[in-house]
Amino acid sequence: MDNRVWRAASEWLFDPTVGKFVTIVAGIIIISVLTRATRRVLLSHIESTDNLYRLRKVLNGAGTLAAIILVTVVFSDKLGNLTVAFGVAGAGIAFALQEVIASIAGWVAVSFGNFYSVGDRVQLGGIIGDVVDIGVLRTTLMEIGQWVKADLYNGRIVRVANSFVFKEPVFNYSGDFPFLWDEISVPVKYGSDYKRAREILQRIADEAVGGLVPEAQKTWRAMVNKYRIEDAQIEPMVTLIANDNWMEFTVRYVTDYKRRRSTKDILFTRILEAFDATNGKVTLASATFHLVDAPVFNVRIANQDQNVSN
Repeated sequence: MDNRVWRAASEWLFDPTVGKFVTIVAGIIIISVLTRATRRVLLSHIESTDNLYRLRKVLNGAGTLAAIILVTVVFSDKLGNLTVAFGVAGAGIAFALQEVIASIAGWVAVSFGNFYSVGDRVQLGGIIGDVVDIGVLRTTLMEIGQWVKADLYNGRIVRVANSFVFKEPVFNYSGDFPFLWDEISVPVKYGSDYKRAREILQRIADEAVGGLVPEAQKTWRAMVNKYRIEDAQIEPMVTLIANDNWMEFTVRYVTDYKRRRSTKDILFTRILEAFDATNGKVTLASATFHLVDAPVFNVRIANQDQNVSN
């Protein structure tokens, strides 16, 4: 009995298939140890958060690829007999997992197609937010907007399938040109000194956002050289139209894509202070409604006694 057990154990230990599984397990352990050691050494010399994130992704991807190659090489002599079975099974799996496959294809497109990267502010599938992670199947966003009426975080983490890059437009707020054109409308009352109003608005716009103009111009020139677009005006611009109620000035300017609300706050605060300093020569307009009193109606009701004889 002992000889039979020993013989069976020996046959199992020296079985080629068992040896291949042992080789794979040992190889995966070695790959994992090397990946972690490399990550620990490299991460200690990198301070940038973006570079740390990319390095982790690269090392994890390299480790996974090395494990797949190891399995393929070890079982290369067995794969030929399973080609037909894999083909049939693969067709069924592809049909059942078509959304997953589309998401993987979307991940490849995002990784090599320059759609967006970690840290960009994008709109995917109607969701606006900052990209915090790009996975094989999903992109993770820190959402902005919704019940928060500004370009500020609302606290929700949203995961969007990568397949959306093939189904809907991808809006990137911070790609090649990390600035946005924005506008504010300033209603000025008729009778005000409109020339002085224009001068005030232009001066305030130049002071508030003029510091971004050189960098924005440099980035825009690179955009013009890369794409077929016109050389748009980057400097703040003030325009005027007259409507039925007031003179409406529009201040158009370039601002950082993350500072739209704070820029508007600065502009309106300085505009109100400057208009107040004109002592009534420039006044903001507002919609007013005058309710006209209805005329008094005197109504006389004549009662006539009618004698009804039975």
